[in-house]
Amino acid sequence: MSASAGAEAPGSDEIPTFSLALNQDQRDIRDWVHGFAANVVRPAAADWDEREETPWPIIQEAAKIGLYSFEGMAQLHADPTGVTMAIANEELFWGDAGIGMAIMGTSLAVASIFGSGTPAQMGEFIPQCFGTPEQPRVASFCVSEPDAGSDVSALRTTAKYDEAKDEWVINGQKAWATNGGIASIHVVVATVDRALGSRGQAAFVIPPDTPGLTQGTKVRKHGLRASHTADVFLDDCRVPGSCLLGGKEKLDAKLARAREGGRSNSQAAMQTFEVTRPTVGAQAIGIARAAYEYALDYAKQRKQFGRAIISNQAIAFTLADMKLEIDAARLLVWRASWMGRTGQRFTAAEGSMSKLKAGEVAVWATERAIQILGGNGYTREYPVERWHRDAKIYTIFEGTSEIQRLVIARAISGVQIA
Repeated sequence: MSASAGAEAPGSDEIPTFSLALNQDQRDIRDWVHGFAANVVRPAAADWDEREETPWPIIQEAAKIGLYSFEGMAQLHADPTGVTMAIANEELFWGDAGIGMAIMGTSLAVASIFGSGTPAQMGEFIPQCFGTPEQPRVASFCVSEPDAGSDVSALRTTAKYDEAKDEWVINGQKAWATNGGIASIHVVVATVDRALGSRGQAAFVIPPDTPGLTQGTKVRKHGLRASHTADVFLDDCRVPGSCLLGGKEKLDAKLARAREGGRSNSQAAMQTFEVTRPTVGAQAIGIARAAYEYALDYAKQRKQFGRAIISNQAIAFTLADMKLEIDAARLLVWRASWMGRTGQRFTAAEGSMSKLKAGEVAVWATERAIQILGGNGYTREYPVERWHRDAKIYTIFEGTSEIQRLVIARAISGVQIA
């Protein structure tokens, strides 16, 4: 689902041509990222999974080749079809999801700054998210809280404006923050007017070494173990007024509309998730595809009762279903990516559909791969057990499967389903 090289940019009257063929730039990027995933990421995956540490040397390698950088992310985002970002994420997470998240986890904070920030804020903060190839940095997007996961309207972290000093004072606790505490830049979603629920929230950049921000306990996870996850505490954390994404004038106008009963299309957390859900779906597809390809090769080589197990209909049909489901999920992801980039209206929550399908396919496909490998698939000597552990989070984070179904149901029915 690509476009010809000469397609008009989003916002023009002409929509990029819809095609199932990737153009040359997309194929080149796919092959470039796949090569890095195959030669650098995958050989190191089991070791970093066991260590449960941030793979800084691999992040640095990604930075040296330009994959992990402001310019690299901008190149992926610049594709007028929106599909290149999904392609790159699929290939990287085919290599390993834990390391892939260590590299791509920064992109969620970047998406928030890019989506809500002013040009000046983008120019100042986004480069700091990545650092340099010699000294790479990471960024963290902090929204979830101990008592507020799927229900973003229940956030208790507060931001109060100190007009005399033109500073915001932020207090609260964030949970499940990718790169939380080790990040150079933290983007924190906080409540500025609790009476307005999610409409009374805003996003703030916490610059490096800001007093009052500390890391809580690092989470020991079932999967994605090479990616750092931790709580973040904010105790009278003061940031300049310029750290409010979008600026105070824009926030004041949004709050005024909300208080008058007007609609708001710029909820700080949901705006970021709407942009990133297809990309998250692409990551899940990468895991599923890795498991499918490994199981297919194994089934061709493994012999039982004098013949390769793929000659058994039960195995062959399972592999056929795996291929079918993965390709179907990818088409949903590409469609949502294309719609978002070209300014198409999401008529039936296509972003949620893509993330839901891809996440559930990843869990199902990796489980099928374990079954095909039998006892071997249950051991750490083979990668499919790790892929299965990594896949499960894709039915939970950035909106559980249940939340995605709720979003879809509301979109197709027009009814406020509880």
